[in-house]
Amino acid sequence: MPTPTTFAGLVDFFLRFINYLIPFLFAVVFLVVMWKLFDAWVLHADDSGKQEAGRSLAIVAVIVFVLMLSAWGIVAMIRSSLFGMP
Repeated sequence: MPTPTTFAGLVDFFLRFINYLIPFLFAVVFLVVMWKLFDAWVLHADDSGKQEAGRSLAIVAVIVFVLMLSAWGIVAMIRSSLFGMP
């Protein structure tokens, strides 16, 4: 990737970086949540404390995913309205 020489090029560079970073963060969060749920409900199925922790983690994970998707949508809306980029 060439080095940006203008402000528009710099903004474009950061926006492209963010476009790669956000799906990566979604994937990492998803994998961590899946591992924690697997650990709580499959590996420690006999431990009611772990199951309750897994249940609360599932609720928090749904809330976090909704917030992340909302933030991503807001950023996309700002990008399209201010910078004219899809």
